[in-house]
Amino acid sequence: MSTEQLVHVALGADSYDIHIGTNLPHGALIAQAMSAKTRKVLIVTNETIAPLYLQQFKADLEAQGLTCGECILPDGEEYKNVDSYMQIMTAAIEHQLDRGCALIALGGGVIGDLTGFAAATYQRGIAFFQVPTTLLAMVDSSVGGKTAINHPQGKNMIGAFYQPQAVLIDLTFLKTLPERQIAAGMAEVIKYGAILDRAFFDYLASKAGYSALDLAYVIKRCCELKAEVVAQDEKEHGLRALLNFGHTFGHAIEVGLGFGNFLHGEAVAIGMAIAAWISVESKFGLTEPERDALVEVLKRYDLPYQIPDTLTGDDFVAHMLHDKKVKAGRISYIMLQALGRAAVTRAYDNAQIASLLTACPYRTHYDQH
Repeated sequence: MSTEQLVHVALGADSYDIHIGTNLPHGALIAQAMSAKTRKVLIVTNETIAPLYLQQFKADLEAQGLTCGECILPDGEEYKNVDSYMQIMTAAIEHQLDRGCALIALGGGVIGDLTGFAAATYQRGIAFFQVPTTLLAMVDSSVGGKTAINHPQGKNMIGAFYQPQAVLIDLTFLKTLPERQIAAGMAEVIKYGAILDRAFFDYLASKAGYSALDLAYVIKRCCELKAEVVAQDEKEHGLRALLNFGHTFGHAIEVGLGFGNFLHGEAVAIGMAIAAWISVESKFGLTEPERDALVEVLKRYDLPYQIPDTLTGDDFVAHMLHDKKVKAGRISYIMLQALGRAAVTRAYDNAQIASLLTACPYRTHYDQH
């Protein structure tokens, strides 16, 4: 039996709904959004998810009269690349998808980003659906239409803004999610509270850990916050940039240590701790007790907060200069004015950031994962 809540993403002609619940009727929801003339889809998933969910998922779609192809990719951030993108393109061509067909992303953030970018570019754009299977993808990457693949020199350097037809968030998928992946997802959850909603942050801080959360509430609140931001700033000209809190530093960690050594959420958690520390040191507005509260919440949800000792301040700057948001050699940063309130700034020069990172006390040695 399904229970369902809706969050609407208001983007005019590109508006869509986020369906949140348990045991969602995936086939019926996707079939309803498909063109009556074209009943063909390609499911893109990975080698971890396929044995767990692919056959039942296909059966749900086929019961609605849809013809389903499949494309199974390797699992991991290191495979979010042009080779995987081309594998999806080849599968779409071999299954004779036309412009009335759709791609379906069944997986975490990597699968969602890859599938969305493939949909944006196959025959100049076809429909796609997000069916996230990780907490991180449910609360963040599946919503808002950011699609991309990585380049060896920078994360998400090749991509497009391209909205899905719908997002189907089924909490049932979380039952098989490893604890490390759950913790990684909590980094994005904590981010929303830190930048946009102090009451939500306080709710997270009041709980003993993930198992004590009202998960349906948490996911819905994150989706509501992101939907509000995306509706106001779809292409990230201003407000939406706040959602990158922790990400500029986090992406430098992912690139600097090699994709796959840290999960995306783990790197973002460290990035948030760095940004909070700099926010205090540079007198951006955040207080020391607020900074410490953020670090304590990261610890409570089993997230790292310390910089890998192999990365110097200069290393960070070198990697961050390849960030998409660099303009005229100035790196954009999201800093905290207070818990629940953030701002975008280019006030820091590169030497200053390198110096602050070198002085940051949050440092430790990590064994490679």
